[in-house]
Amino acid sequence: MDLPTLAFDIEAFIRELPKVELHVHLEGSMQPATLLELARKHGVAGVPASLEEVRDWYVFRDFPHFIEVYLASVHTLVDEEDFALLAADVAARLAAQNVRYAEVHVSLYAHLMRGVPARAVFAGIEQARADAERRHGIRLRWIPDFPGDYGVHTGEQTLDAVLAEGPDSVVGFGVGGVEVPLGPMAELFARARGAGLHSLPHAGEHGGPERIREALDLLGAERIGHGIDSMRDPELIARLREEGVPLDVSPTSNLRTGAVAEIWDHPLPRMVEAGLTVTLNSDDPPMFGTDLTNEYRTAAQLGLGAPSLAALARNGVAASYLEEPAKQVLIEEIDTVLAGHTPNM
Repeated sequence: MDLPTLAFDIEAFIRELPKVELHVHLEGSMQPATLLELARKHGVAGVPASLEEVRDWYVFRDFPHFIEVYLASVHTLVDEEDFALLAADVAARLAAQNVRYAEVHVSLYAHLMRGVPARAVFAGIEQARADAERRHGIRLRWIPDFPGDYGVHTGEQTLDAVLAEGPDSVVGFGVGGVEVPLGPMAELFARARGAGLHSLPHAGEHGGPERIREALDLLGAERIGHGIDSMRDPELIARLREEGVPLDVSPTSNLRTGAVAEIWDHPLPRMVEAGLTVTLNSDDPPMFGTDLTNEYRTAAQLGLGAPSLAALARNGVAASYLEEPAKQVLIEEIDTVLAGHTPNM
């Protein structure tokens, strides 16, 4: 379904709005050209040979197909230079959208399982992080995660590697992949929290409200990745609203993985209306044909005006692990941009 064209003033507002990104995957942000370059560099089999074929490859049948494609692309990342190249490109593209701060998920186990050492992953992305802050002014932090459907032992290996090799820029620990019961991961996440890492699991995109409850009750989740299935449970909605738990929502991702049938079916407007703390994110931008700017554009097309878009941006700042003085500066800037555009709305 084609989306209607936005008025220019909304487009300008979105462009000028300072943003944070709290749910974007490093590996899922790989541009087709980078994918092809790295696949050729390392002779990776199973990757399409042209940009056109890659674009066709990214048309997902369902969520398991997406995971299949995601993991295939991960195999093109082998050495420190590969990770630096990818992270530098991700940072530059975020900065070009007026993203000032981002917490980026890193599929660390997907590299460990292939024999790529954690130190190579962290050395590459840290080099890019420092360079991006100097060149673009954007600040990046990392959230290593593991695929829950691969078993809790993969999470244990991932956490061990993070605690042994992770830099100070690692702020959290997460679980993704196909949603599975989270009870077996309770002790693992308790260990991560005890080491000072924030609990930031995916839950409630495809797995139902019960996965969100488990994330809260068993994993001590501080934010929920996706969380759209909360709208199927009035009691859970009330709890999330009362506790102010942020939900990192990615509308285009939910459409492309089949969590919603049509973009117009997306619960984002209802989540905002219900008083939930929603942040807006891009998840795996090139794989889903989107970016964070487009997610704000989509939110506007779903009926959210400039004040609501500014509230989403403020939520992102508040839900981040950016230092408090920097948060206040960003929130004030968001309010200034809103005030400059409100008379034209």
